[in-house]
Amino acid sequence: PAHLATGAKGEDEAFFYLRRKGYTVVARRWSSGEIPGDLDMIAWQGPLLCFVEVKTRTARDATPAEVAVDSHKRHVLRRLARQYVRQLPQQTAPQVRFDILSVYLVPGQKKEFEHFESAFGWTERLDRDQ
Repeated sequence: PAHLATGAKGEDEAFFYLRRKGYTVVARRWSSGEIPGDLDMIAWQGPLLCFVEVKTRTARDATPAEVAVDSHKRHVLRRLARQYVRQLPQQTAPQVRFDILSVYLVPGQKKEFEHFESAFGWTERLDRDQ
């Protein structure tokens, strides 16, 4: 399907974008085999382990791509990240960050990236504005 091809292209672009920013990408589409889902990109930024969810769009509409990472998706990403960290060889867990990287591949336009570092954490914060 076209949306899967778009997603794969966006993840490829995200990989090179992160490399240009100095990240060391250690895994793409990582899955645990036990927990449903996958982590789009896992990368080190120095001593910081970053789990990067990539969202790709071919149009800029009223809803930004990053909005697709809802509370359910964040919960799944946290579970997968915990599993990944557990299998690392070091004794102590590294400092972790969850990022969202929106990739816009609009036909006829230059590629655009919006990188939301620390987009969410290990727990949900209550939004007082609701």
